[in-house]
Amino acid sequence: MQRARALLLAADGVANTRIAADVGVTAVTVRAWRQRFAEEGLAEFGEVHKGRGPKTSIPAETVEAIVHATLHSKPKGHTHWSVRTMAAEFDVSPASVHRIWRALGLKAHRMDTFKVSNDPHFEEKLTDVVGLYLNPPEKAVVFCMDEKSQVQALDRTQPSLPMVKGRAATMTHDYKRNGTTTLFAAMNVLTGAVIGQCLPRHRHEEFLTFLKTIDAEVPKGLAVHLILDNYSTHKHQDVQRWLRRHKRFHLHFTPTSSSWLNLVERWFRELTDKALRRGSFNSVPTLIAAIEDYLAAHNDDPKPFVWTATAESILAKVTRAREALQQVVNQ
Repeated sequence: MQRARALLLAADGVANTRIAADVGVTAVTVRAWRQRFAEEGLAEFGEVHKGRGPKTSIPAETVEAIVHATLHSKPKGHTHWSVRTMAAEFDVSPASVHRIWRALGLKAHRMDTFKVSNDPHFEEKLTDVVGLYLNPPEKAVVFCMDEKSQVQALDRTQPSLPMVKGRAATMTHDYKRNGTTTLFAAMNVLTGAVIGQCLPRHRHEEFLTFLKTIDAEVPKGLAVHLILDNYSTHKHQDVQRWLRRHKRFHLHFTPTSSSWLNLVERWFRELTDKALRRGSFNSVPTLIAAIEDYLAAHNDDPKPFVWTATAESILAKVTRAREALQQVVNQ
């Protein structure tokens, strides 16, 4: 698998040293792999075995054509290849296509999502936020803060059935909407404890209410650093006026399209998985009570999410992503 990844990166024009760092080998090894591939091609993937029966052989030219088609074309009327459409195209078995794809780490059936930030101050904001994670200031508390807006109180149309031996718990696929709430949450980066508050909306007025809640809960004499996104309510003139009167508060904005940089998003995911997704709520107060119960249980034994990536390593990945996107644009 390492060699397959290295060859694919090499095909994209990536330097040997960078390939070596990505796959965990030396640059000398990468050069040796590339030289062997140049001499022998994909012949080693040509043997396809079907259990204990007779062996069949796919010509190396066919293997190369399958790989090329996988990387550079689509079947007519489709968005991507499947093992069956590819097999029909080249008159081989689906198992043979699967074997070739697996050997080279190709996954035509999968599509991952991404977004590279185009924030002109990306590097500056990234360095600021990661610096707070890896080297927090003294006599200060660092919070990751965000709003989980429009949390719906969903009630199932029929009672759910409990889990029994041989059958998982069940619930109806349809539901009734009974209103929404917005959860404001600030997670202490050091301890993992969360300050949370449910409010009806997520305007600057509610944001100010939550800032006052944080101010009341954090001991006096400690500075408060909040990592949050660029939502307009966080920069409202009334918020700016409040911050000028409360000098211990410092806001640190993540780059645009970089919610992955805010650790409280990871906590929101756990809240959804553990307390909301399977819940049935016949009113907003019932929903709020469930959220508050989860908050209390979490804060009884909080565990922080430990950030380990350096700003330099992230910037290197973003640079590679931008280069790859530019290559696509230039094609």
